[in-house]
Amino acid sequence: MADIINEQFILETINMVKLHNLDIRTVTLAISLRDCINSDIDVVCENIRNKIRKYAKNLVAYANELENDYSIPIINKRISVTPISIVGEACENPDYVKIARTLDDVAKEVGVNFIGGFSALVEKGFTKGDKLLIESIPEALAQTERLCASVNLATSKAGINMDAVLKMADIIKKSAELTKDKDSIGAAKLVVFCNSASDNPFMAGAYCGYGEPECALNVGVSGPGVVRAAIESLPEDADFSEVANKIKQTAYKITSTGELVGKKLAAKLGVPFGVVDLSLAPTPAVGDSVAGIFQAMGLEHAGAHGTTAALAMLNDAVKKGGIMASSHVGGLSGAFIPVSEDAGMIEAAERGVLSLDKLEAMTCVCSVGIDMVAIPGNTSNSTIAGIIADEMAIGMINKKTTAVRIIPAIGKQSGDKIFFGGLLGEAPIMNVNKLSSDKFVNRGGRIPAPIHSLNN
Repeated sequence: MADIINEQFILETINMVKLHNLDIRTVTLAISLRDCINSDIDVVCENIRNKIRKYAKNLVAYANELENDYSIPIINKRISVTPISIVGEACENPDYVKIARTLDDVAKEVGVNFIGGFSALVEKGFTKGDKLLIESIPEALAQTERLCASVNLATSKAGINMDAVLKMADIIKKSAELTKDKDSIGAAKLVVFCNSASDNPFMAGAYCGYGEPECALNVGVSGPGVVRAAIESLPEDADFSEVANKIKQTAYKITSTGELVGKKLAAKLGVPFGVVDLSLAPTPAVGDSVAGIFQAMGLEHAGAHGTTAALAMLNDAVKKGGIMASSHVGGLSGAFIPVSEDAGMIEAAERGVLSLDKLEAMTCVCSVGIDMVAIPGNTSNSTIAGIIADEMAIGMINKKTTAVRIIPAIGKQSGDKIFFGGLLGEAPIMNVNKLSSDKFVNRGGRIPAPIHSLNN
């Protein structure tokens, strides 16, 4: 009966697909690699290949079949794996770059566009494997095409590892430098987190957490264009209660669509269905913009006073509508505000009406954080570390996930642009604060967890 109801919703959303860019943004197969651990690096790499082939060999073909069956575009097919710092740590001669190339090769073989999990969780400190993986990230990203990396630097329970914050600023800069001939794209495939989600289907932060099953399918839905159209269908004098209800109703339909397709695909693959991530993920396509939703609400543009309030209401309404449609909501769930991946955010940044400071304020209420923001290539490591520390603090205090995916565009200055194409889009280089953070970030150690972390 539930499937019949959901299939009726599919029929109702056909116009959303045709007119407003509704899609399943990603189906991400989370695969545990814990049983791939071995003291021999060659055995580890072979185990990884065999494990991913076993579970993911039909992922793309089956997803394409469902796309045709339901006329719902499935834009990305992806894989996430156990944090590789764990998988490689037992090797007598760890070679994390070799593991990175293995992951990239098998991702290409099975046809997915990204593979995530070249990751480490270091909110309280580093193990041997964590250190080796982190040091290898720039080279690993430079030598691969589909690999994504992430490092968790803070949690609301543990506080902020400032040694790791400073280290990752250096790693981000090196990743940008090693890929400067491609507009520093290495940094675009690297994200640092506070309170990272172990079932996140979105890149670059997806990994298969330690408490996840052997394999599961997680789905990320989208639909900023659908939400904007729904708001625009309301009378001009509709109040915020009416706007919020309309967003909830729309989010319900979007989530129902995502869960139905996800469950069907999981069944075909013979794996458990994991979660639906409710995050509204924009694209550079015109009409598929979170910034466009703000304009539909009545703001002149993203960045105007009131933008943070609009984003807070949007985020809350999307979650309320989505949670009614699914019992298995997870991941990040909210609204993404990446600059390079959102046509409206790109325009706002180019016009100078959206600053890094305003983006930081918005991250207090959005799904992630400073995302796909390009800054001058000569920005100091300590300034990058300061930007990261601010975002980690917002996540730690507010018990939410925050992240930084920032791109120091080597050889470029404010006013220039970087171009990636596809979903990664393009971005203007934004100004950063010129004041020094050097002495602050070099103190090192850990910023203690807030008092509300003692809630057992």
